[in-house]
Amino acid sequence: MNRMAGISTKVYHGDVFLGEAEMFLPPFKDQNQNQNQTQTQNFPLGNSREVRISHLSPQSERCPPLSILQTISPFAVRFKLQAKSITTHPLLHRFYLSCFQEYKSAVLVGGEEELHLVAMPSKVEKVSCFWCCAVQQPGLYGSCLYMLNTRCLSIVFDLDETLIVANTMKSFEDKIDALSRKIDAEDDPLRVSGMSAELKRYIEDRDLLRQFVETDSVALDSTKLPVQHEEALSAVQDQQRILRPVIRLPDKNVVLTRINPEIRDTSVFVRLRPAWEDLRSYLTAKGRKRFEVYVCTMAERDYALEMWRLLDPGSHLINSKELLDRVVCVKPGLKKSLQTVFREGVCHPKMAMVIDDRLQVWDEKDQPRVHVVPAFTPYYAPQAETANAVPVLCVARNVACNVRGGFFREFDETMLRKIFEVCYESDVTDLPYSPDVSDYLLSEEYNSKDAPIPEGINGAEVDRRINGLANHGDDRQMQPVAASRYPDDEAAAIRTSTGNRIAQSEGGSHVGAVPSLSITVLQEIARRCDSKVEFRSTVKNLQFSVEVLFSNDKIGIGMGKTREEAQLQAAEHALHNLASYYLSYVAPISGGLRNDLDKSSNGFLEDATTSHDHLPKS
Repeated sequence: MNRMAGISTKVYHGDVFLGEAEMFLPPFKDQNQNQNQTQTQNFPLGNSREVRISHLSPQSERCPPLSILQTISPFAVRFKLQAKSITTHPLLHRFYLSCFQEYKSAVLVGGEEELHLVAMPSKVEKVSCFWCCAVQQPGLYGSCLYMLNTRCLSIVFDLDETLIVANTMKSFEDKIDALSRKIDAEDDPLRVSGMSAELKRYIEDRDLLRQFVETDSVALDSTKLPVQHEEALSAVQDQQRILRPVIRLPDKNVVLTRINPEIRDTSVFVRLRPAWEDLRSYLTAKGRKRFEVYVCTMAERDYALEMWRLLDPGSHLINSKELLDRVVCVKPGLKKSLQTVFREGVCHPKMAMVIDDRLQVWDEKDQPRVHVVPAFTPYYAPQAETANAVPVLCVARNVACNVRGGFFREFDETMLRKIFEVCYESDVTDLPYSPDVSDYLLSEEYNSKDAPIPEGINGAEVDRRINGLANHGDDRQMQPVAASRYPDDEAAAIRTSTGNRIAQSEGGSHVGAVPSLSITVLQEIARRCDSKVEFRSTVKNLQFSVEVLFSNDKIGIGMGKTREEAQLQAAEHALHNLASYYLSYVAPISGGLRNDLDKSSNGFLEDATTSHDHLPKS
């Protein structure tokens, strides 16, 4: 090899001297002998001219270290290291072979960043050579190594109005009073009817909560149900185990609990969002962890822990030993951020998605990784959860499935393949693009022209009662509740036309864009057919191309300036083609079916079968 001069460096593993090597600093393509003096002044590990290895990373089962580092810290190559002689420094060569063959990196001592030496192949000759890559957070490499090996991502849940709606006696009374005043001031009979139905639901649940508060029981359908005492972890009482009185009404998706067992005023009526069990089952199907689960909420700590315990009573999603670290409470007024959730280096944000009913509460850089769901409004619009064929949390499940499938398909089929082509002599710019969860999420937010009274508490009221500070003022700075409708808005309907727009309601309010509708429908069709839908993307001449595969058969293709645009177009074309194939299959069986379908579909199937003859056939 035509070796160029670098910085002469001694390499140690702990106190054991392994051998001498030459260090080359970027820009690697411009190395020459005259650069040696300049490089000396910028030696990344101080002035000792030593590379001292602290320890080896865990062994990777399937992912070479460079693929892990490129995923969590792309293009962060700090220097290259090449042994001066294999024969005179055999220990360094044996160390190199061990790292190369066992998929281990070597972690260096010192420096502001965590530095990893990666054993690299060489195209020129057998030589011990390394790249040194930087990671910003200690521990991040090990955490992400495990996740990439097990094909696991992270998912972060909000609580209030995303998964649950909770109320105390006081919040019930406040909402009943506010609604009563609105009804008195309203002239529109239709709106009065809608608000009266909402008021009735509040009163019914308040009366059940009152029974729980006063008698530790509820009477339901002539049956008296007493409390059951469940063990829980208290964040207030020195993290000790406490027994909480609880009544579960699974048929109603309702739980009554008491945050502080000694203070009856901390009793809470909790409605769990329908289809939570479907989403939870997907995350833990057959004991295989598809996602590491976290919670990020603006609620108070003890309240948040109890709400999560009600959602995950068996600690299947978050192990009880990790609970205090994984339930993250953000102070009101501050932005939520994945950096805060993963403050201990447990995951990289690009490997995480968020389920929340509000987008703007998240740091701007995290918003592309948020799947926004309509706010859970069981009092204002209980029909919203059952109005669509696919419940909101089943949509979230399908989105999570698509995100995970897309991320690891790109990681396995594109990134890993290209990583194996990179060698010591390659330039840093030759490294492949690493997948990001945001590539497979379409950011969307739901809005409502006439937002209702917020339906639940955020834990602040309960916290004050726990500490004996309850008062009669307003206990929450109310946030607008999204994606809700009174009866006069129920005419809002989905248009399956280009762009997947949501139709305006009769009142003219825009309910919100749902750009992932076609994708969600495809995924649901695949699930019901016990099949699989895949999206495969390529980039050529700055244009994204996406193919849709259904049971490995190509059924649609889309082009666009962005991956999202191409994916949406491909999903729509796939739906049109599925409709065409279905009609061509059933036409010989029932000649009159087409007319019936046309009448019931408002022309959608007709558009599907006639508007895309130019599409390539699978």
